[in-house]
Amino acid sequence: MPMIILKTERDLEAMRPACAVAGAVLDEVAAFIQPGVTTAEVDAFAASRIKHYGARSAFLGYRKYPCQICISVNDQVVHGLAGPRQLRFGDIVSLDVGVVYNGFIGDTARTVAVGGCDLAAQRLMDVCEKALYEGIGQAVAGNRVMDISRAIQKYVEGNGFSVVREFVGHGVGRSMHEEPQVPNFVDGKSSPRLRAGMTIAIEPMINAGLPGVKILNDGWTVVTQDGSLSAHFEHTVLITETEPEILTCPSRIPSSSKAS
Repeated sequence: MPMIILKTERDLEAMRPACAVAGAVLDEVAAFIQPGVTTAEVDAFAASRIKHYGARSAFLGYRKYPCQICISVNDQVVHGLAGPRQLRFGDIVSLDVGVVYNGFIGDTARTVAVGGCDLAAQRLMDVCEKALYEGIGQAVAGNRVMDISRAIQKYVEGNGFSVVREFVGHGVGRSMHEEPQVPNFVDGKSSPRLRAGMTIAIEPMINAGLPGVKILNDGWTVVTQDGSLSAHFEHTVLITETEPEILTCPSRIPSSSKAS
């Protein structure tokens, strides 16, 4: 079985601010979103904020990914590329931010509306966000990964939406993708037990229609097969002996990382 890396308290002293920076950048990029801006402008703004905190993008160059963050619009599920596309009122945009700071990675995502959106799109986003917290609620020592997966799947499907199968959550630390994988559905495979010191990215990706997805010719952008809307929310979470700790919380930014 692949090795799961447990973080020491010293590791966490470095990883907490990395995750806080990721959360702060996501907040700022989400606030920047408005009708008329291009996804290239969003990516450039994200780059400036990541640099502001003395961090660097964890995505740029990862497996040759060409952008600072992932910007996925409407039926785009994940890994959308920045470019000349102008965002329009009523679009929904999934923003996935990963940064490297202190040698550790913070990874977080959120779907936001551009100016506003219809009730169906808002409900999709609300259910996806609530599903994330349903999963986090199961992220306690002694449970298994499948307890997180089951909670997410049950909530999403109970509300009439579908869970993407091809992309899952994961361990995160010094590397972008560590063990264990954290599916958003029960896959019937061996499921590791959660232990204090594990840091995992929990990230439901859900579709308004069917769960099927495909990758566009750019080799990166994942879209729904049926053209339905998709939403994506993510937090990096620490398993403790008591309650799960959400690490991607901007309020924990150390003063030393706030210099321009």
